[in-house]
Amino acid sequence: MVKLLALLTTLLLSASQLGAQVTSTAQNITVQVSTGQSWTDTGLDLQSGDELEISASASSDKQVSGAPACDPKGVTGAIAQTADLPIPTAPAGALIARLHAHGASPLLVGASTQLHISSPSHLMLGMNISGTPPCQGDLAVKVHVIPAGSTATSTTEGQQKTRGEQLKSQLATAAQVFMSGQFGMGKPEATSNATSETSSANTSNADAATTVPPLKVSDTPFDADLRKSIDSLPRRVNDQFQNLGDMVNFVIVGDQKDVQAALDAATWHVADTNNQKAVLNAFMETYENKDYLAMPMSTLYLFGRKQDFGYEMAEPIAMVASRHHFRIWKSPFTWQGHEVWCGAGTHDIGFAKDKRNNSVTHKIDPAVDGERDNIGSSLQKANKAKTLSFYLPPNAVQDAKNATGDGYHSDGRLLVIFLQ
Repeated sequence: MVKLLALLTTLLLSASQLGAQVTSTAQNITVQVSTGQSWTDTGLDLQSGDELEISASASSDKQVSGAPACDPKGVTGAIAQTADLPIPTAPAGALIARLHAHGASPLLVGASTQLHISSPSHLMLGMNISGTPPCQGDLAVKVHVIPAGSTATSTTEGQQKTRGEQLKSQLATAAQVFMSGQFGMGKPEATSNATSETSSANTSNADAATTVPPLKVSDTPFDADLRKSIDSLPRRVNDQFQNLGDMVNFVIVGDQKDVQAALDAATWHVADTNNQKAVLNAFMETYENKDYLAMPMSTLYLFGRKQDFGYEMAEPIAMVASRHHFRIWKSPFTWQGHEVWCGAGTHDIGFAKDKRNNSVTHKIDPAVDGERDNIGSSLQKANKAKTLSFYLPPNAVQDAKNATGDGYHSDGRLLVIFLQ
């Protein structure tokens, strides 16, 4: 844990330097989006950490041949094959966006929206149309880009914080919480409040980075061999002292190279394997005005060995306190010639006392099914999941405690993910 404090301190100093170096400014553009083309290129290349504010209005309210004027919210009463729309659940004709030139799932914009950019992207705009347009006219779209290093949020006094100042503030709170619990500095009540504030703010940030559609699951039953193999899996992982911990809550069927490629496409980051490496990486990446997204995670065990890989997803720096993450182990069996990986996923939402030694550790969201579903949704959104299915094994885990003593609950089902 002392190494974790060193990491916090290094990041805090780096964020302070970053705040003084950043000079990026906001950018405004206006784009005309018409029914004549599927996607309109805005020409905007976006970087991790950028913020977008998009607003739109109809360019004209004239109606031609009885067709209504296009509206960024979509048109009511439109006759359309909704299953063929880019976003079947959104109104026909609504303004939509895509954050990559090819292969990315579209996002509903409507009359206005705000987007956080979690990975390098290119902004395209269009309408939710398939076949004959349900409306006529153009949409005037204004895009306000706040670069990762520029003014992004307001303080209560109406002043503005640079991104560097935001990161510095986040880290100061995280370091205060850590030191209060680890070294007895400050009152317990203050530690509790700081933990709550850190959890709330950072949970919001992490969730914003990983907004994904609901799961689309298959109800096709597994064959007998796969059911038997999954039934034989350990239900929970353990720490080095053999304390039972997180539940095994998902399974990925696919060979290692395919698993790694799929997780990379879904913007999961491989965790650093030790704290010393993390401190160096954090310093170098922050110094270069990049985002450090590889916070180390503790070692846990399944099948008598430590995790093969650890993956995480979170906002830059907020990862110190809040992150979506999981560990995976290659299972001792295969299915139809493919490797099978077992995973334990949880969502860190702040800091808590480690009941094994009274030090400070990450606190998990007790509703662990949310992280299970988040993992599946991220792969589904990246078009890397062929099918997803829920499976309830015998002796399912529904209420338990992790290795640090925090309780969690589940419906007991495993999410089985078959890769493309």
